[in-house]
Amino acid sequence: MDYIAALVPPAVMAVAFTMVIRTIIKSQGGANKAKEDAAADAVAASERAAQH
Repeated sequence: MDYIAALVPPAVMAVAFTMVIRTIIKSQGGANKAKEDAAADAVAASERAAQH
């Protein structure tokens, strides 16, 4: 049974890593991209306005 205990942590980490990568890939583009771009543009515009 020691081999099961030795294999569980790497398997759990592999699944968690895969889920993180999937989340990152899914959040690239689509409706989220438009919202993120608008938020970044708003921050940049406010910084430019503060400098002048």
